[in-house]
Amino acid sequence: MESPEDLASGLDRAGYLPDGGIATAAFLAVAMGRPLFLEGEPGTGKTSLALALAKAMDVPLIRLQCHEGIDATQALYDWDYPRQLMHLRVLETRGEVDEASLYTRRFLLARPLLQALENAPCVLLVDEIDRADDEFEAFLLEVLSENAVSIPEFGEIRASTPPLTVLTSNRTREVHDALKRRCLYHWLEHPSIDREVAILRRTLPGLDERLAQKVAEAVRKMRGLDLLKPPGVAESLDWARALQALGRTEPDATTLGAVLKYREDADRVIGSTIVG
Repeated sequence: MESPEDLASGLDRAGYLPDGGIATAAFLAVAMGRPLFLEGEPGTGKTSLALALAKAMDVPLIRLQCHEGIDATQALYDWDYPRQLMHLRVLETRGEVDEASLYTRRFLLARPLLQALENAPCVLLVDEIDRADDEFEAFLLEVLSENAVSIPEFGEIRASTPPLTVLTSNRTREVHDALKRRCLYHWLEHPSIDREVAILRRTLPGLDERLAQKVAEAVRKMRGLDLLKPPGVAESLDWARALQALGRTEPDATTLGAVLKYREDADRVIGSTIVG
């Protein structure tokens, strides 16, 4: 793909409708071999972009879901201790004990980061990095900088081609500058009404254009109400599906359970007269 426009076309074919900023940021990440750091509110399409990039580039997607307390063992590698123990017992029965044979590749369990290094070219999705702690950020920065890892008992494993790394953050906390400086950065906004209508109609081909417009307009207004959980594109799609299944021609309050997940949010939306 030789330009942002080429990449945008590839993403479009993969089912993702990018705007110019997203297409340019993704293209530069590919062209420059730099990780892409995507930040924005939940539901703005950060994870979906990584999935679409893998499809558009026809490479595997490897996903690392971050969480509080995640460490290198969960993200990089671990040893298959039960198999090592069985192997050791077999060697003992033969009188051929060789500890070095316990640390070969067949006993190494590759977690997402090691899988990405061994299977590049690929897209490595590091999802919700803001949920991990500072120590994991520092560890991740080292791996991304070197595109390699040194395993004491085994040796170095280095990617022949660096994976395209996409990091996402919902900004529940600030990620350290050192990691951000290693990456290209892009902030994802919720889509415009026209783009959201296009996404709804692309994903739900039978959806009436007028209903898609009404759903997009109502969701846009909801996002301006300071809700506990503003609806993302996924909730817009669920709402449109629900209305379509019921044969409704416009949004109504009885279907808010498809788009809002808190009672307080539903009460606020009903009180605002966004829906009848």
